[in-house]
Amino acid sequence: MKITTHRKIDPALCGRPLSVTQGKSRVTFLALESMAADDTGLVHGGFVFGLADYAAMICVNHPNVVLGGAEVKFLKPVKVNDTLIANAVLEQSEGKKRMVRVTVKNSEQKVFEGNFICFVPARHVLS
Repeated sequence: MKITTHRKIDPALCGRPLSVTQGKSRVTFLALESMAADDTGLVHGGFVFGLADYAAMICVNHPNVVLGGAEVKFLKPVKVNDTLIANAVLEQSEGKKRMVRVTVKNSEQKVFEGNFICFVPARHVLS
């Protein structure tokens, strides 16, 4: 399926799509040294959130989709050089509102989970 949203995303910052089907997406992500929050190699959670957000956006896959809110849990730390996989599933669609569930794993270990509230307005939010 062709991705129709967030087409200028830098894969180094938000991940690289592995698959996009109707109501589902799978995105891979390598935690880079530049994402470290300190000398231990702990990756700042904002990058993990960005991966999950991107997975949610391409799961909805509409040119005008935007994030309205999210309820998330950071379950385990992520370190530099970890490879993560985000899986997003569209769970509910009502009018302009889309509810997307995203889980992020490092190998088989879940490091993040969240519910993303997305909206699909009739026009792009900047138009």
